[in-house]
Amino acid sequence: MKMNFIQQAFKGNKEWYWYLITIAVVFVFWQILGVIPLAIVAFLKTGNLADFQTASLDGFASIGIDSNFYLFLMLFTLVMGLLGLLLSIKFIHKRAVKTIITGRNSIDWKRVFYSFGLWFSVSVILMLVAYSLAPEDLVWNFKLVPFLILVIISFLLIPLQTSFEELLFRGYLMQGLGVLVKNRWLPLLLTSVVFGLLHGANPEVAKLGYGLMVYYIGTGLFFGIITLMDEGTELALGLHAANNIVAAIFVTTDWTVFKTEALFIDTSEPSIGWETFVPVFIIYPLMLFLFYKKYDWKDWQEKLTGSIEEPQVLIDEQS
Repeated sequence: MKMNFIQQAFKGNKEWYWYLITIAVVFVFWQILGVIPLAIVAFLKTGNLADFQTASLDGFASIGIDSNFYLFLMLFTLVMGLLGLLLSIKFIHKRAVKTIITGRNSIDWKRVFYSFGLWFSVSVILMLVAYSLAPEDLVWNFKLVPFLILVIISFLLIPLQTSFEELLFRGYLMQGLGVLVKNRWLPLLLTSVVFGLLHGANPEVAKLGYGLMVYYIGTGLFFGIITLMDEGTELALGLHAANNIVAAIFVTTDWTVFKTEALFIDTSEPSIGWETFVPVFIIYPLMLFLFYKKYDWKDWQEKLTGSIEEPQVLIDEQS
């Protein structure tokens, strides 16, 4: 019998305490080992680790660290988090890394690249629409060498950063919660809400208010739905990577999490406008319909709310 995506968690060590251990390992890799280069750079520049506590581009710019290097150091922390997660899957849960990526026999890279190209195109179109409506808000900021360095960093490291978030939330945690609560709807909702709340620490939320959480939680819910319907994270991996790369290389502001050497600087007064809600209430539903038609998704109710049981073949192997 073919095992669905969430059932992949039954293949290895599935007891709840292994999940706590893995989360602890991921935290160490992400927030301790991954932060060491950032702390060392701050110390070498100032001789005072207190400057490291600023943890903002403005703070590091003031001590002589350019935006590209800072972006690299920040992305490195998340790459280390990804490394900690993958090592934990292999050596703590004793199952293949592939099992938190897809329920298929192998990773479908065509799905990754298709969704990447689709969302990259949609994001650029939305940006052009916004520019046509208010061109005075965007200031041309092209600097050849810094921009090329930004593009290289973005295409090399941002997919790893977004893969960490997707595999942690839509892969590892959604599977683990599915095994624990024996259903699909609660893991879908919980991982979407937690994903959104963790983004509440972004400077955009401090500037625009908690209404922005509609976008973050809605995005998490969208990624979760396509993961469950498609029996894998491939589509979400491509979408998330494209979203963040576009955010890094095309438009930057003084108050977003990505303060980069982008092509344009947005000088408009920060506010929550139509562009915040269009993806959640218009574009995401349209993309769900597109994926539904392209991949012939069926049994929506079962895949989004159905129960999760351990496959009989695994029970027989254990008995």
